[in-house]
Amino acid sequence: MQPQILVLKEGTENAQGRQQVISNINACQAIVDAIRTTLGPRGMDKLLVDGKGKATISNDGATIMKLLDIVHPAAKTLVDIAKSQDAEVGDGTTSVVMLAGEFLKQCKPFVEEGVHPRLIIKSFRKATQLAVDKIKELSVKIGEGSGLGDHRGLLMKCAATSMSSKLIHAHKDKFSEIVVDAVQMLDELMPLNMIGIKKVQGGSLEETLLIAGVAFKKTFSYAGFEMQPKSYQKPKIAMLNIELELKAEKDNAEVRVDNVEEYQKIVDAEWDILYQKLDRIHQSGAKVVLSKLPIGDVATQYFADRDMFCAGRVVEEDLNRTMKACGGSIQTTVYDLNDQTLGSCESFEEKQIGGERFNLFTGVPKSQSCTIILRGGAEQFMEETERSLHDAIMIVRRAIKNDAVVAGGGAIEMELSKYLRDYARSIAGKEQLIISAMAKALEIIPRQLCDNAGFDATNILNKLRQKHAQANCWYGVDVLNEDIADNFEQCVWEPAIVKINAITAASEATCLILSVDETVKNPRSGGGDAGGMPMGGMGGGMPMGGMGRGMGRPM
Repeated sequence: MQPQILVLKEGTENAQGRQQVISNINACQAIVDAIRTTLGPRGMDKLLVDGKGKATISNDGATIMKLLDIVHPAAKTLVDIAKSQDAEVGDGTTSVVMLAGEFLKQCKPFVEEGVHPRLIIKSFRKATQLAVDKIKELSVKIGEGSGLGDHRGLLMKCAATSMSSKLIHAHKDKFSEIVVDAVQMLDELMPLNMIGIKKVQGGSLEETLLIAGVAFKKTFSYAGFEMQPKSYQKPKIAMLNIELELKAEKDNAEVRVDNVEEYQKIVDAEWDILYQKLDRIHQSGAKVVLSKLPIGDVATQYFADRDMFCAGRVVEEDLNRTMKACGGSIQTTVYDLNDQTLGSCESFEEKQIGGERFNLFTGVPKSQSCTIILRGGAEQFMEETERSLHDAIMIVRRAIKNDAVVAGGGAIEMELSKYLRDYARSIAGKEQLIISAMAKALEIIPRQLCDNAGFDATNILNKLRQKHAQANCWYGVDVLNEDIADNFEQCVWEPAIVKINAITAASEATCLILSVDETVKNPRSGGGDAGGMPMGGMGGGMPMGGMGRGMGRPM
């Protein structure tokens, strides 16, 4: 009899074979079921509470996936594709997870019947390539010279489509205008961090403002601040990274003096250094002084006496946006303040918005930055509005960079489904079945849109199949009228890159999960073979301070 050979540590979990693939598919199904109901304009929201008791209300796929604390290794793949879709395109995060789950669901019978996973993967890759090529072929250019009308109006339609499934869909006309204006103020690279979104509780969503320039909350200030003027026309702006206050001696510093005069000299020297700095800033002609580090009470009073405005402890991100918008540069010394290093703007004012006071810089020369000030009631509602705006901003950026769009509302998925079905009939072998399965899986998007709105999905899908068979390629679900409609004419548009990215990412995740046939889970280190020793190691269960040897140092 062969002796038993132990290769892996005791307590290692090891699962392999067909059963393992099916178990991974089932885990992914469970994730999909969690976010299935958030898809589309009639999608529901999820309320997630983290370990600290903070509640988040959202129907954004990526946000939900990040907040679900998923431990299953295969299901984590779906979290990764939702994150990548969010980072790359910004919208379509729920769609990408649902497509991946549905692809796996359609593969499950083949795996159970013993079709080799490699064959399924090969067919999926082929079908994905066909689908991507078909999207590129069908997509419609909406660039400046496309003849479809006003370019700004077209971008607003893309933004409105992105927002139609969010909490703020009732105000999508107002917000799509804000989003398009905000993105068009940026330079060619369209950096996201140049659009600041500030939340102020109170008021209604209608009171949300877009400021063509920079706005940030009033920072902490000392006495004397209220004496400073609160508005300027064409001021010069000094942006510093310097502390303008008397420094306390370091705790471990020691200065020995024999008499009071010497001590007085030291004190005078400190004051002189501070006053020299303040004087240089005043001489430079700057009227608004912003610093990343604190500006003390002496400096605040000094500036107030000279009709200058100052703000210390400005957040770095806000300071960078001010620099980009107003010109100039952030200085770490006061000896180089001149017209090149100072910024400028048409007008500066401090304004009360809701319960907060904001510093507003408007009429900025290099206006490649803007600020959206969100108003609203509950904090969770404003956070969800911010996430919705982020998605819409990403969509508009993508639509400007890649100016091809397709119709949303399940139209493009139905067309791809029909195309793949027709293609599958033209080839022989097992590939035919697998490509048909992928074609069927694509129908999950229109089907779920119907289910979430409470429609009869089978009935609507049958109508859609008929329309697509008659070469009406843009017909999709019309959620408002419980019917089907030409979604291109209805202006339900999405950038083609959203769909290409979603299908490619979902297909890659499917192939990845199918190609895993064994999972080895190591036992927690120290748990299996430590023989139940107390935490302190050698020190006989003494406290952790003892480094596990001898008795440890006295604390």
